[in-house]
Amino acid sequence: MAQGSGGDRRERLVALLAAGIAAVLLVSSVTWFASDQAGVGVAQLFLGAVLAGVAAFLYRRATRG
Repeated sequence: MAQGSGGDRRERLVALLAAGIAAVLLVSSVTWFASDQAGVGVAQLFLGAVLAGVAAFLYRRATRG
């Protein structure tokens, strides 16, 4: 297995962090809908989706050979 540069490793870790935050946002948005605050829930879903997209982009870029 070839050793990547430090930047690739850092980018991969940032991507995984963003994916984790996105997962928490997406899963916890249900509580906002349950408490009749749908606007906050929609905003949280949107932000979670954006972060998931950023995470996917960064991870794909870091692991590209």
